[in-house]
Amino acid sequence: MSDLFSIEGKTALVTGGSRGIGLMIATGFVEAGARVVISSRKADVCEEVAASLSEHGECTAIPADLSREDECRRLLDEVGATTDRLDVLVNNAGATWGAPLAEFDDAAWDRTLDLNVKGVFHTTKFALPLLQAAASDDDPARVINIGSIDGIHVPMLETYSYSASKAAVHQLTRHLAAKLAPRVTVNAIAPGPFESKMMKATLDAAGDQIAASAPMKRIGRPDDMAGTAIFLASRAASYLTGTVIPVDGGIATCK
Repeated sequence: MSDLFSIEGKTALVTGGSRGIGLMIATGFVEAGARVVISSRKADVCEEVAASLSEHGECTAIPADLSREDECRRLLDEVGATTDRLDVLVNNAGATWGAPLAEFDDAAWDRTLDLNVKGVFHTTKFALPLLQAAASDDDPARVINIGSIDGIHVPMLETYSYSASKAAVHQLTRHLAAKLAPRVTVNAIAPGPFESKMMKATLDAAGDQIAASAPMKRIGRPDDMAGTAIFLASRAASYLTGTVIPVDGGIATCK
């Protein structure tokens, strides 16, 4: 049992790893002994975060705009130049958009779907050779997609493209899981409210109400997210694929 939940020595790529949910996961991975590559669109922020995380383990940065297929390819080419295997891919990079229904235009859909759905697909596609190289019969390689409880229940806010994109991520997770088994598992985490830049305005306005209405009576903490991702990346989760795990204090499934 001593190594059942261990990810020590594994190589992981965390997209959107410079802030929010991605940073929570990247931090947990680094502190658990994984070699971590983070990617985000802003090069200076990405490098700064990687330098900070390197004080606790091994972390490097490769900036990329994953709303573009060519950038997804370049990212994985650069990862492949430094390693011949990738044990874990965390598809976390994402965007949201909120506007009244009458004002919700093509830009609101394109920006969100290009990154949240197409970016997940293309990044996984280009990562596949490295993932397959890391896989074994006892310990498959892992893809962990970050969905949302907004893809499970109807959100309060008018974020139509975001909720649709996250529901698409959940279904894409199942589809890829069926295709890539048994060498690669594909699972999704559906976060609820966590402290992040994306959630800041909502939590500033209604954080206490959200916490009070949750069955667990609080919002998520970084360890909640890191722990779930570490579990999915470890040998303990080697028989799970195609799952969507709500990490939301029961908001989407107990109310």
